[in-house]
Amino acid sequence: MGLREIARLRRKRRIRQIRAFRKSRELSLYSDRTGDIHPEDILVFVTARNERIRLPYFLRYYREMGVGHFLFVDNGSDDGSAEYLAQQEDCSVWRTEASYKASNFGIDWMNWLLRKHGTGHWTLTLDPDEFFVYPFCDTRPIQALTDWLDTYGIRSFPAMLLDMYPKGPIDAQPYREGQNPFDLACWFDAGNYMISQNSETNNLWIQGGPRARIFFPDAPKKAPSLNKIPLVKWERGNVYISSTHALLPRGLNQVYDTIGGEMVSGCLLHAKFLSPLTDKVEEELERKQHYAGSREYHAYARTISKEPDLWCKWSEKYINWRQLEILGLMSKGNWA
Repeated sequence: MGLREIARLRRKRRIRQIRAFRKSRELSLYSDRTGDIHPEDILVFVTARNERIRLPYFLRYYREMGVGHFLFVDNGSDDGSAEYLAQQEDCSVWRTEASYKASNFGIDWMNWLLRKHGTGHWTLTLDPDEFFVYPFCDTRPIQALTDWLDTYGIRSFPAMLLDMYPKGPIDAQPYREGQNPFDLACWFDAGNYMISQNSETNNLWIQGGPRARIFFPDAPKKAPSLNKIPLVKWERGNVYISSTHALLPRGLNQVYDTIGGEMVSGCLLHAKFLSPLTDKVEEELERKQHYAGSREYHAYARTISKEPDLWCKWSEKYINWRQLEILGLMSKGNWA
């Protein structure tokens, strides 16, 4: 990479930092428990809207994993989400009615909170329907992973977004508050993925799975990207620039081995395709706050009305992380 390109990326990072500062003025502190954060705590950062039904299991899942504190931006919920979170002793909550789209789809808010409260911590930046799976997660707390990453000076950890779905119509079985979503959505595509490299930011770009297969069959390259880097040892100069798909400094995106072998990686089990989806699609189409003119939600609306079955004869039923490693969807690398 030439000096001109390096300078351009530095300017881009600085612009993102300035945007985060300006957009922080849109946030109103609703419940502040950040004083309870300990130096060794792993933190979860989330932007959410009307996700009340998902929150109890989401919090339980990450508490059991070993997360120390949750920092939420509630973007205009009217279903009691903020009130519920304010009652949780390990949650801090900010509220805003500002535009999700104009905040770079929530990333400006996240960059500000990550800088202010995440610096020096291992941080997970997530959506409420994303569930982190890493090697040995069934026997080792997340601190075991971050301790190992610290030992080897690894500052970021990738996780492919793995869309999970039920067998049969998405709305056939209603999701109940507190339920493990993967009791219903327990299937996934073992293959059908396209991978390329973004030369500018050096991150991988992954597309495919059921969203490309069902919702974008004629234009799979328009399907949502599945590459994410959710786990980062945050420093003041870090910024996400495209959701959690890519960061600056550029070196944080080097989460794969270009010479040989495999670097350690995980998956984010994506519990999007459950019964609340139909109502969510209608709401988001009305709000028009998502990427590319809400192209993804328009695709959902066109297809969900036909009651599609995302399951096919090549679908795999989820068992555990070892199954995902055997299928090549994640790797324990040299972490033994």
